[in-house]
Amino acid sequence: MADPGWVKAGSGDHGQVCQFGGGWTLAHATALNAELSALKLRPDAVTFDLSAVEVMDTVGAWLILRTAEAAAGEGAKVHWIEPPEAVLPLFKRVLEAGAAPEAQRSRRVLFLDWLADLGAATESVGKDSLDLIAFFGALVETFGRIIARPRRLRWVSVVSHIERTGLNALPIVGMISFLVGVVLAFQGADQLRRFGAQVFTVNMVGISVLREMGILLTAIVVAGRSGSAFTAEIGAMQVNEEVDALRVTGLDPMEVLVAPRVLALMISLPLLTFFADIMGLLGGGIMAVTLIDISFGQYWRILNSAVSLNTFLVGLVKAPVFALLIALVGCFEGLRVSGSAESVGRLTTRSVVEGIFLVIVFDAFFSVLFSYIGF
Repeated sequence: MADPGWVKAGSGDHGQVCQFGGGWTLAHATALNAELSALKLRPDAVTFDLSAVEVMDTVGAWLILRTAEAAAGEGAKVHWIEPPEAVLPLFKRVLEAGAAPEAQRSRRVLFLDWLADLGAATESVGKDSLDLIAFFGALVETFGRIIARPRRLRWVSVVSHIERTGLNALPIVGMISFLVGVVLAFQGADQLRRFGAQVFTVNMVGISVLREMGILLTAIVVAGRSGSAFTAEIGAMQVNEEVDALRVTGLDPMEVLVAPRVLALMISLPLLTFFADIMGLLGGGIMAVTLIDISFGQYWRILNSAVSLNTFLVGLVKAPVFALLIALVGCFEGLRVSGSAESVGRLTTRSVVEGIFLVIVFDAFFSVLFSYIGF
């Protein structure tokens, strides 16, 4: 085992000379760091002589390099006398990599920096939006070819995705809608009791569930459940180059992968919305019967007079649009996956966020539109 490392400072023909020797390894790092901290370097010219170094690892090389960079930062010109051949390759590798950066001081974020970040983010969002619109155009073209030649559509795949996105989602959608109906009835009755208008809890539950809560919560659940699944499945195929294999064999990924998923979700989501509406009204009814002291027969009669067919259709009309948005974003982000599994996880998360965001934006648009036309 080599002797502990040492460093000596002296004068030479070209300014100060720092001679290093012994073993510059992790085992002696604490003592070596103390010696280097006590070293007084002149801000003119310094020569680092490593010819006497016997053993060196990356920690020792980093300590020497850090000292050299500190001298250079003070204005000194640093010259090197390389170590012996046994340790020269490792030292050069560390020298090329550079010393580990010091902890950067937190600096005040200037307005222009914030403005530049905002501009870059806006540009990125704009580009992604244009790409998504182009993807929607490609999907419309694909459905045009399928309508012209229905045999091009893989109906087995459509039915399989209907089962996965619709039938298998019934338990979670039903439970959430039931509990939301319970919460709406409980909160509504509690607030309306102050005005002696508890009976209007039924009206509130019926209109809220049928117009907004049923479809909105169902779409959010489907975005997190099925939208992410679309991205992960297609993304994994991208990583494994299966999508490229489809193209090589003459198959269009839009027809094989995207169209069945979009069509299946556009069929499943309206059915899930209808189921969610029933479960939400059932949960609200149970809570209303408990709190307001009315019978189920009275609850359904009041509900029938409070809501109309238009109220039910307002929520149901949104379902195919939301399904198109969720499936479109899920497949779009899946086909953008590249490189590694890390990209799959990142874009899967992104597809869920984008899907929910678009659902809420379009829900707000529909609310304003239906209010404007009196529907």
